[in-house]
Amino acid sequence: MLSIDKDTFKKDYENKFIKLHGKELSEGNNQQKYEALGALVKDYVANMWIETNKKYKKAGDKQVYYFSMEFLLGRLLGNCLLNLGIRDMCKEALSEMGIDLEEIEDLEQDQGLGNGGLGRLAACFLDSMASLTIAGQGCGIRYKYGFFEQKIVDGQQVEVSDNWLRGGNVWETKKADKAEIVKFGGSVKVENVNGKLSFIHVNYEPVLAVPYDTPIVGYENNIVNTLRLWSAEPVSNEFDFSSFSRGEFLKAMAYKNSVESISLVLYPDDSFYEGKMLRLKQQYFFVCAGIQSIIRHFKRCGGNIKELDEKIAIHINDTHPTLAIPELMRILVDQEELSWEEAWRITQNTISYTNHTILAEALEKWPTDMFKTILPRIYMIVEEINERYCQELWNKYTGQWDKISRMAIISDGYVKMANLAIVGSHSVNGVAKLHTEILKKREMADFYYLYPSKFNNKTNGITHRRWLLKCNPELTNLLKETIGDSFIRHPMDLDKFKNHLDDVNILSRLNQIKQNNKVKLAEEIYKTKGIKVDTNSIFDVQVKRIHGYKRQTLNCLRIMDLYNRLLENPSLDMVPRTIIFAGKAAPGYYLAKNIIELICSIADKVNNDPRVNEKLKVVMMDNYKVSLAERIIPAADLSEQISTTTKEASGTSNMKFMMNGAVTIATLDGANIEIKDEVGEDNIVIFGLNADEVLNFHKYGGYSAWDIYNNNPRVKAVIDDLVSGRYNSDKDKFNKIYANLLSYNDEFFVLKDFDAYLEAQKKIDVIYRDQAKWQRMCGVNIAHSGIFSSDRTIKEYATGIWDSKVLYKNL
Repeated sequence: MLSIDKDTFKKDYENKFIKLHGKELSEGNNQQKYEALGALVKDYVANMWIETNKKYKKAGDKQVYYFSMEFLLGRLLGNCLLNLGIRDMCKEALSEMGIDLEEIEDLEQDQGLGNGGLGRLAACFLDSMASLTIAGQGCGIRYKYGFFEQKIVDGQQVEVSDNWLRGGNVWETKKADKAEIVKFGGSVKVENVNGKLSFIHVNYEPVLAVPYDTPIVGYENNIVNTLRLWSAEPVSNEFDFSSFSRGEFLKAMAYKNSVESISLVLYPDDSFYEGKMLRLKQQYFFVCAGIQSIIRHFKRCGGNIKELDEKIAIHINDTHPTLAIPELMRILVDQEELSWEEAWRITQNTISYTNHTILAEALEKWPTDMFKTILPRIYMIVEEINERYCQELWNKYTGQWDKISRMAIISDGYVKMANLAIVGSHSVNGVAKLHTEILKKREMADFYYLYPSKFNNKTNGITHRRWLLKCNPELTNLLKETIGDSFIRHPMDLDKFKNHLDDVNILSRLNQIKQNNKVKLAEEIYKTKGIKVDTNSIFDVQVKRIHGYKRQTLNCLRIMDLYNRLLENPSLDMVPRTIIFAGKAAPGYYLAKNIIELICSIADKVNNDPRVNEKLKVVMMDNYKVSLAERIIPAADLSEQISTTTKEASGTSNMKFMMNGAVTIATLDGANIEIKDEVGEDNIVIFGLNADEVLNFHKYGGYSAWDIYNNNPRVKAVIDDLVSGRYNSDKDKFNKIYANLLSYNDEFFVLKDFDAYLEAQKKIDVIYRDQAKWQRMCGVNIAHSGIFSSDRTIKEYATGIWDSKVLYKNL
């Protein structure tokens, strides 16, 4: 915890502002005040950062490196102030200087280096590692542009570049002296040197990987870990003047543009060859730079390369960083001259892998021709891994060619990254109990029966410091007053709150806190969307990536059905609803973009119909990101977690909502099951197909969307409305959704779960009318949310996978 008094802070802040901007604080604008405050906080952190690294080195703690394509950090200023233990002091000091801290915090650009749960999980994990004093570092890419900034224009998603670095980034420190060279293309010369094969990469395109370090501050423990993001730059900044002078203008710029494109944007469109090639380059770029950096630091600190796995743990977050496996082999075999067998033992013991999905499109594979062209030496290593592994398979499954082909790393003209990740690591974990069981018994059953000891479950978690303390200070204060503050360091202590849920005053305060948060969100909705919403209505929220399996479509059909019922009976007895959506659709995912169009068309129709709009409002918020989530989640009454069972690996928004006192309506999918187990069936509303039913439909068939359409009048009515022109004068506007539901037999079982979903919503309406019961349900959810803290998750990773220390102390 930083020890600093208010007067010292004021003086430091004024001095920092003057040094940074060359003028008095009173002459500055809010943006300049933010920059000065961020720079000052980073100065406060700097000494802790240095001391943390010294102490880790002295203690000889095992270092954990978390490799991820995404790190969805959001804003850092408020989180740093909170974890340093000085936010209240700073707020008071700045107020005395005529500055509103919250206004200043709102000026910070979200570090939107992620698309959704995967990147936000990585950010939560970094926070927990620092707060638990685990020597843990993040490794990723410093994208010049984030995923994209979403604007809703005329009811359609428009993608605008997310130039988050436009105004600079006060939190990062460029470490040009720690740059690494990454090699692409070219060929490999094989030479026999003193009876040993030597592999020399020639005629390659060199790329300079330059690290930018961001401090990750632990909670009041003087620990500062590091997130290292790599930027792709030309090896030489010398301009190709001779080519330019000959009029070869494009050639003069080609190398520079080719290199810089690697770290230009998160997830380039891979629906065409060049996009696939760029993604593969991105993935090798950051793991190559990261592992070179790890080995260099390890050896500089006197480490014995043969003991690397005892001192280093490398964790790959999904398949994107899987090339860490052959890259580590390359360094151990080619540079450190270890035998293949010893290098393989070290590699497997060092690397662990988290699987985040069973969706086929997310299990990456790369065409072998592309792979060997871009990464010739890495391909040779993957070939050797595959050959030795397939020999192992042959010895065990002699003659079972289909099984061996299915399990091979290279087959059917592709390099299969999930297969490589499983074979090359010592641990494979799912992220919720159901997800892990599906991996073990179905999607990766072949591998599970071959390597049963590798597979384990680590249910996801969220950092309660951001998702409770920071985003819901009123609720945090109520908890402190009621049960003390031990839950901040020991989130399982939230369980004590259930002993106070028979106190009508506590329930009343819970209701008032929620109401205050709803008022704030209503003001934001009016400010940004021009829609007035009733703060006494149920705030019914589905915010997440737009995808078929997440079933925003089911929610839409429910609203369309409710609209029909209200038109038939304007005096329908119902609690008013404000249904809030937010989320981005991948630029090339046209069905998801069509779903956004449908949401916006429904909103336009409903919100402008005076017959219904006192009972029903629909809102689609633009540009969902961490800072917007921090405003929406505390205001939600109802958390929509309605994915097709078996498709959502875990989910983490479900945890954030319950921690902030929302009731969950859910399918038995992902971590919803574990939430139900914690809160009990009376404090969550469950509906829909279970896992066995979904898996049986996939395996044996027997589901007909047309049968439901033809036999269920309410389903037929809303499906027909998609193409009747009711919601858009262009009757073909929602043909993709219509075809997906009927012509392609509703792969996500939207129509199958439709009636059950309506019954669940009817149950919500009944319960909400009994506010004492509803608030008690909210309180039960809060009390049982501690187990879903990422502190618990990281403890499980540390002890069960990484073999690293977990402590609550000041080092």
